[in-house]
Amino acid sequence: MSATWPSIPYEAWIATCDTLHAHTQVLGKLAATLAPPEPQLQHAALRLTARGWETLPLPAPDRSGAIVVALDLRRHEAVVEHSDGGEAGTALAPDRPVGVVTRAVLNAVRELAGPVEIDPTPQEVAWTVRLDEDTEHATYEPDHVREYFAMATRAAMVLAAFRAPFRGRSTPVNAWWGSFDLAVNLFSGEQASPPSDDFIMRNAMDSQEVAVGWWPGDPRYPKPAFYAYAHPAPEGFPGASVEPGAARWDGELGLYVLDWDDVVASADPFATALQFCRSVFTHACAVCDWDPQLAQTAHGTPPPVR
Repeated sequence: MSATWPSIPYEAWIATCDTLHAHTQVLGKLAATLAPPEPQLQHAALRLTARGWETLPLPAPDRSGAIVVALDLRRHEAVVEHSDGGEAGTALAPDRPVGVVTRAVLNAVRELAGPVEIDPTPQEVAWTVRLDEDTEHATYEPDHVREYFAMATRAAMVLAAFRAPFRGRSTPVNAWWGSFDLAVNLFSGEQASPPSDDFIMRNAMDSQEVAVGWWPGDPRYPKPAFYAYAHPAPEGFPGASVEPGAARWDGELGLYVLDWDDVVASADPFATALQFCRSVFTHACAVCDWDPQLAQTAHGTPPPVR
C-alpha cells in the first residue's frame, strides 16, 4: 500500500455508492439464505478481501459442494465460483442497472449450484424497489469504486489490528450489506436485552458488546468516518473525552466518531485510527463494568503470542 491514505468525499460518489451498496445486498441475501444460522446473525455477514466484497463459502443448494459469490472491485465484475471449479461472471459497469446484475448473479448461482430464491426487498436503505427490478441504481464509476476500495481496505486493517489481541469472543471484520459498513464486535460474555424487538435487533444485539467500525458516508452522516458504540450503554458512556483529540461524541447518531479526513491528515493515519478504537473500547469497558483483565487483553496484555 502507498503510505498516503486515499480519500473520496461521500458527495463525490453518492450515486455509485448507492449502486455498489445495492449490489452487496444481493450477496448478503444469498448468505442469509444459504449459510447455517449463527448467533448475532454472523452467518449473513460478508467479508472485505483483496478483490472486494465476498461471501464465505456457502452450501450449494443442490448439495454439490460450496459456492462463493463476490464483487470483484479490481476487475469490476460480480463472480460466482463453485468448489468444483465452475465459474460465471457478470460485469459491473457504468449504466448497468442493479436489476440486470442481480438477475445475472442469481441465474449463475442456479446454473452452477441449483435452485435458490432470495427475498429481493432491500434492507436498511431509503429505497424499496426490488433488487431484481431495480433500474434506478445504474451509476458505477470504476475510479470512484477503486478509491472507496482503497479506503475500505485500510480501515479493515485498522479494525483487524484492534481485534487481534482480544482474548474474549469477537467477530471477524465483517462487511455489513445492510448498513454498508465494516465493523468488529468484542463481547464481554454477558447477555443483554436487545434495544427493540425487530428481527435484526433481537438477534444481533442480545449480548453485551463494544462495536467499532467504519463507513464511507451515508445520508445521516455524509462523510467517511470511524465510529464506536457500546451496548447496552450506561449513563456514563456518552460524552466522554476520547483520543485522539479530533474524536467526539455525536449525540444524534449515538456514537463516537472520528472523521476520515482527520485520520488522513494525521502524521500516522494507522496509529491515529487504532488509538480511537482502543480509547473508546477502554472507556466503554470502564463504564460498562467489564472484567478488567479481559478488557486489558485488547491492548495486548497478556500478549497474544509468546
